[in-house]
Amino acid sequence: MQVGKLIRQIFWLLLSFLPLAIWMSLWLSQSNTDKVTSKPLNKPNVQAYINEPIQPLPEQLTLNLDKVRLGQQLFYDPRLSKNNKMACVSCHALTAEDKPYKSTEFNGTNIPTLYNIGFNVFFNWDGRTEQLGDEIDNSIHAPDKLATDWQSLATELQQYIDYAEAFKRVYPNARLNEVTIKEALTHFLKSIYTPNARFDKFLRGDLQALTDKEMEGYQLFKQVGCVGCHQGINIGGNLLQKMGLTSDYFAERDYRVLDNGRFNLTGQDVDRYVFRVPSLRNIANTAPYLHDGSVNNLADVVAIMARYQLGRPLTNEQIKLIVSFLQTLTGEYQGKPL
Repeated sequence: MQVGKLIRQIFWLLLSFLPLAIWMSLWLSQSNTDKVTSKPLNKPNVQAYINEPIQPLPEQLTLNLDKVRLGQQLFYDPRLSKNNKMACVSCHALTAEDKPYKSTEFNGTNIPTLYNIGFNVFFNWDGRTEQLGDEIDNSIHAPDKLATDWQSLATELQQYIDYAEAFKRVYPNARLNEVTIKEALTHFLKSIYTPNARFDKFLRGDLQALTDKEMEGYQLFKQVGCVGCHQGINIGGNLLQKMGLTSDYFAERDYRVLDNGRFNLTGQDVDRYVFRVPSLRNIANTAPYLHDGSVNNLADVVAIMARYQLGRPLTNEQIKLIVSFLQTLTGEYQGKPL
């Protein structure tokens, strides 16, 4: 009797643990499923390209929208300049409605796009600044740009009722001054980003986002060495590099001060012909190319970079493949395709 009673007690004790055992089994099964590297049926493998040298742009940004709107108003306003004729948008077009200077019309320099500027490490072609606020400061003071100073600008803007009220609303505990003007502009500049490029969708796991040719172009982009300079979240903008690594790009050109690059800033010979590596995002829509805007065709600039930066001329077919990949880097601005 005692033996039978003990057996029954053990039986019921084991039975009481059965739900826990089932739950543990299911949990372990799910955990193991998450670690499977093979492609699930009818579902893209979102882990397939997570460790690539290029990362996707975030799908959303957290920004103060009131500051973004105020910064946008400032960006389009020619009253920011000393002569009240030049606005930020006078050089940097964001939409088809904007009518900026031609890219090479401004001191012969190719005016860089502002798309995704918030993800850059270096700004300006010579990499003279590393903070957006410093780049804004440079544009405010430069005699060939807005040509003013913060005190004069703040005093003038305060005289306009729309700005006085807007700054008081957005910055109730601060004055209209250098800090608040710069912060509003910085918020707007950070909002100028272009998510949802097809390549970003691919990196996030949509393996149907690229064609076989575009995928082949991406693999070639990595294999020949383009990714050595153009990588990261902005596919550039984070390095300084000499133009003409493997042969002299400037040998057959007439001398121009512009071509000296970062040397014009530092005076150090090691910086001669050194420029900020530009972002390749939206490159199919942001011609002309190079620091002087001397190339308008995407295939041509790929051939130039292969020859002078990589030291390995590409075939026409290879160039076409790389261009097909570059065309997948075009994103959306304010919800609309560029």
